[in-house]
Amino acid sequence: MQPIGKKWKIYVIHHSHTDIGYTERQEKIEQFHVDFIRQAIAICNSSHTEEHKEWAGYKWTCETFWAVEKFLEEATESEREQFVGCLRRGDIELSGTYLNMTELANYELLSDILSRAGLYAKQHGLQVKSAMTADINGYSWGYAQAMADAGIENLLSCVHTHHGMFALGRKQIPFYWETPNGQRILVWNGEHYMLGNELGINPDGALSYTIKDETPIWGVPDDYMKLAETRISRYLNQLQAESYPYDFILVNCMGLLRDNAAPNGRIMSFIQEWNEKHGEQVEIEMTTLNRYFDLVRAQSVPIAVHKGDWPDWWSDGVASTAIHTQIFRNAQRTLSMVDRLDPNRQTVSQTEIRDAQQQLMMYAEHTWGYHSSVREPWHLMVQELGLRKEAYAANGSRLVHTALDKVLKARGDALLKPNRPFTYKVINSFNYPVETLAHFYMEDQWEPSYFKQGMEIIDETTGGVVPHQLEAVSKGNQIAISITLQANEERLFSIRPAQQDQTRTTSSTRLRGNDGIHDIPNLVHLGDEQHQQKQELQISENTIESPFVRIKWKTGEGIVSWLDKESGKELLDPERVHQAFTPVYEVTPAGRMEQMADVRRIMGRNRKGINVERSAGQLTGVKHITNGPIYGIVELIYKLNGLSYFSLFLKVFRGQPRVEVAVRMHKDSVWDPENVYISLPFTSNEGELWFEKAGALIRPGVDQLPGTSLDFYCIQEGLAVLSPERGLLIATPDTPLMQTGELAYGERKVQGQQQEGERHPLYAWALTNYWETNFKATLGGFYEFRYTVEWGSHIDSAARAVQICHSLNSEIISFRSR
Repeated sequence: MQPIGKKWKIYVIHHSHTDIGYTERQEKIEQFHVDFIRQAIAICNSSHTEEHKEWAGYKWTCETFWAVEKFLEEATESEREQFVGCLRRGDIELSGTYLNMTELANYELLSDILSRAGLYAKQHGLQVKSAMTADINGYSWGYAQAMADAGIENLLSCVHTHHGMFALGRKQIPFYWETPNGQRILVWNGEHYMLGNELGINPDGALSYTIKDETPIWGVPDDYMKLAETRISRYLNQLQAESYPYDFILVNCMGLLRDNAAPNGRIMSFIQEWNEKHGEQVEIEMTTLNRYFDLVRAQSVPIAVHKGDWPDWWSDGVASTAIHTQIFRNAQRTLSMVDRLDPNRQTVSQTEIRDAQQQLMMYAEHTWGYHSSVREPWHLMVQELGLRKEAYAANGSRLVHTALDKVLKARGDALLKPNRPFTYKVINSFNYPVETLAHFYMEDQWEPSYFKQGMEIIDETTGGVVPHQLEAVSKGNQIAISITLQANEERLFSIRPAQQDQTRTTSSTRLRGNDGIHDIPNLVHLGDEQHQQKQELQISENTIESPFVRIKWKTGEGIVSWLDKESGKELLDPERVHQAFTPVYEVTPAGRMEQMADVRRIMGRNRKGINVERSAGQLTGVKHITNGPIYGIVELIYKLNGLSYFSLFLKVFRGQPRVEVAVRMHKDSVWDPENVYISLPFTSNEGELWFEKAGALIRPGVDQLPGTSLDFYCIQEGLAVLSPERGLLIATPDTPLMQTGELAYGERKVQGQQQEGERHPLYAWALTNYWETNFKATLGGFYEFRYTVEWGSHIDSAARAVQICHSLNSEIISFRSR
């Protein structure tokens, strides 16, 4: 060994990193992890006997409670008792982590899964105070709050810096993470979860990943003790050179050279052998999370406090399967709706809710396919694992909507039968008022024939006639009404034949041609007619205008103006690079088929290559779709590389400052790494940008940990831009990734490196397939991504903006009532 200046102690956390699908079929991985716990119990038991006295001191940490749940489902009574015995002895310890998650999960889902380990432990007089994660390098600020609410006090973060980076600018250091509500979680900002293997602590498996030697190794070393002596002394000396403040470190170790690895008693054998030889200078001890954090808390070294978001560099996989992410997000918010409608489980059982949650969690887990998805996308295992992953979203959606159907039936949903009354119930499930559209549906051809002379919508509470707009959609005949509902309010509406004559007498002042088209403003205005015209939507070749907004577009450029007519202010950023909702396409040519993975591997944190080819959509045509008493719709048609079809459908509301935007596209199938962005240039120096992340409100570039990503964020239901007098929100039901960093390839910046006042345009990052291993290789297919833009003085806080986003994305509950 090289000389080391002081006595050191290395603490080892031995665990199995849980990847659901990266190395094997998901169901096989489940079988593995159940058996790993059986193996760990056997090792622990034998370590207390003469059979394997060289394993004395062995400790096993259950990285995820998901594996424990699966073990408990299959275990015999004897195995359960032995497991609890190991927990009580301290040989095995539970982590509060359920799975290593992306940032897709909302606070409600996180709160449930992070409480499970603690609830199980409590049954046996134990407590879960610590959690660990591996292979992810970030968490929403709401995750911190969910941990604190579950009683978790400590977090070990084992980052993986491939296409990512650790926080704070250094590893192997603790800090207190302050939650949105002011609690503190002690975090150990750890190393890669296989550093112990790199240091040679497992004689059955060493590798060269973050540690580089002249002769790299990947497998069983020829001389494991020599390898450990060389690397451990070098590593400790490096820490000393970096003014590391402690005389101990923490490393993680796998039993085999793979994710989803079995426990290995021979690691303990090595530790015994090492301590006999080098223990006076560097002692190694296998430990558990609680023991280690108790040690850290007992030190006199000051521990910094940080608060804010910890953006995960690895949440971008969700955009490689964008359709299923869309289905997941809709199912997740629908599950929240079921909770609000049936909080006491009078209609839907807790088991049904748990089954739906389980499917959603498995989709939101961080593994996004088989390890060779990009290199050999045709491989059967790639296809199997990909379809299974996507099935979690589909199955979760099915279970959630089945639960919703049960709840609505209990509230009077009239199922399909002859002579159903045209009565509709509308429910606001939120505990705050909402102003939105309610939609009623009639069967395609035959039901409208009951109303040959027209129809009227009646509010059964007041008896008044409510304005409506009829539109043919794929679901049938859609009837829309504008409605404001108080918190948890229910209201009943009915449809009757029109009571007023629908005929029209020619007017001597209204400039309407014999063709029925009114495309010239009247010269003579008469009282109510003048008021009516002010309320109408005006649609021309280059403009759509309501009493609240004037949106202009130009051929080739796209939407060039979004004028708030109430304030007279332009809502688009004057320094924007791309126009509002303009699509931006990027492709990095790989050259040859054999380089499809290699060109992605060297991208680092850019998510694109230095030779990236970027192009923006060009507006080529406009179509007038509809113009009614509630809203008007125009379609803007674009031409763009990589897409054979791209259109924007702008639904402009007549009676409020709101525009719904539907982005529809047909993406070509391309193997090279690609990105598709949607420009959202509604930010400016005058406004402050806010995101919602798992229930926590953050300002990107402000409310986040030092050293964390500034490039993109995985948000929940929407964002807000707030200025002193009025605000703007964008509800984002389908695309969670928001790009805030530069699109151009170059040196990336992290929190703390940006210049004062520095900002970049905002984009929705809709699609990507850049990762070299387990992203879906092609993005080809049909997509629709929806957005709602609303603005005004009523948007006076980020909290209010997020409330509106939630209600917009969930839509209002309306159904045919008995």
